[in-house]
Amino acid sequence: MKALVFETFGGPEVLQYQDLADPVIGSDEVLVEMRAIGLNFADVYRRKGNYHLEGKPPYILGYEGAGVVIKVGEEVTDVAVGDRIGFADVPYANAELVAVPKDKVIPLPEEISFETAAAVLLQGLTAHYLTRDSYRVQSGDVVLVHAAAGGVGQLLVQIVKLLGGTVIGLTSSREKAAAAKKVGADHVLLYSEDWKQRVLDITKGRGVDVVYESVGSTLEDSFAATRIGGTVVFYGMAGGDPKPVDPRMLMDTSKTLTGGDLWNVLTSHKERVLRSSELFKWIHKGLVVVAQPTTFTLAEGQKAHAYLESRESTGKILLVP
Repeated sequence: MKALVFETFGGPEVLQYQDLADPVIGSDEVLVEMRAIGLNFADVYRRKGNYHLEGKPPYILGYEGAGVVIKVGEEVTDVAVGDRIGFADVPYANAELVAVPKDKVIPLPEEISFETAAAVLLQGLTAHYLTRDSYRVQSGDVVLVHAAAGGVGQLLVQIVKLLGGTVIGLTSSREKAAAAKKVGADHVLLYSEDWKQRVLDITKGRGVDVVYESVGSTLEDSFAATRIGGTVVFYGMAGGDPKPVDPRMLMDTSKTLTGGDLWNVLTSHKERVLRSSELFKWIHKGLVVVAQPTTFTLAEGQKAHAYLESRESTGKILLVP
């Protein structure tokens, strides 16, 4: 099979498209012929060496995608050859063929395309648990969403609106601001302006109920924009590591800092199916709209990574074998 691999850490130029042996599936796995693969910042962090990698090079990136089952292990009884499936947390996805454990198989309804599944599963399930578990958004909440034009950001905006909240989005350009507005953000501010003050102006000095913080370096500012007793949910660091948080500040302001990681939520096949089913229903009913992804071939992995890191993209980037 063909796969996108790297042997040393570095920039997009370390990625190579080459032949590797086909995966050998275990008795409780299925072999999937990939049709679409999601590209995420976690792939960039792994390529740079910021995240731990197991095994030895050549390393294969990717954890999210969708395709067709072409072989099943002898212990697999509820998945058949020909089934359309997706996954959000299976390694080595940047390849034509991927071995997927049966417990991580997410069945795709006919109305959900491979491209939609690969574009929405990891980021959509992330937005789902952030708004249901990390902080349960209630009708009337005022919510600040960082990187509101990104993949998770656009989904957060829509889900918060679906749950009855008001959204203030943050973006880095007017073009991205338009994208956040298009999916329903009530207000969109630019990072280049005094957005903390603007947030306080919009909320009449109160601050927001919750901030979904994915930039990292803006964590201190996020707290400044949060009301007394409010919450900051830290789930990403696309802009760099945050400064340490003073616990005295948390005590004095009764504010809460909580973290979010999808792998602590997707702990069973039941959780994967229940959460993805609700997400797919929202999409099918038009309550959540997935932006048209930007597509590169798997062989164009270097270009795809460079484009993601350029911050010019809005929505999802897909790799297609």
